[in-house]
Amino acid sequence: MTITCLDLEGVLVPEIWIAFAEATGIPELKKTTRDEPDYDKLMQYRIAILKEHGLGLKEIQDVIATIDPMPGAKEFLDELRAMGQVIILSDTFTEFAAPLMKKLGWPTIFCNSLVVSESGEVTGFKMRVENSKFTTVKALQSIGYDTIASGDSYNDLGMIKASKAGFLFKSTDKIKADNPEIPAFETYEELLDAIRKAIAE
Repeated sequence: MTITCLDLEGVLVPEIWIAFAEATGIPELKKTTRDEPDYDKLMQYRIAILKEHGLGLKEIQDVIATIDPMPGAKEFLDELRAMGQVIILSDTFTEFAAPLMKKLGWPTIFCNSLVVSESGEVTGFKMRVENSKFTTVKALQSIGYDTIASGDSYNDLGMIKASKAGFLFKSTDKIKADNPEIPAFETYEELLDAIRKAIAE
């Protein structure tokens, strides 16, 4: 049996931090895992900027409430879930994900959690496991599943390369150039066809 593992931001929904950067007018927050491979370093950077500007979880959640899935994302996900099991593997946080999962029809998501003070300040974060996407794919394989994986960023490469089939989706030119062996797609139709063929193999 095959489980398809998908990244969330940049694949099914817009990048949350970019939307927040635009809403707050803080361009430094536009940096994502497409730009910074070290997730711990990226999150420490983000937390410091939030603190500097006096912004907390509520302000981020208010922006997330305005974000809609990318055009065609829910239909793509519905079709994919009709073909087999799907898990979204994301380095986002449970405190961010729920409104987006509702708009996507409540798919299964494995993600991380924030450490938030009583005043609402984001003071840290807890990763579910280290290198969570790769680790989860290997765990699924250890209990008898084949995996297919797709994502757009540096932190997706581990799960993509470890899977029976893996695809880049709406990725950057640099990531595509650095990983020419990974098929790269720009539309849900192309990605769905590639996953369908991989499941059938």
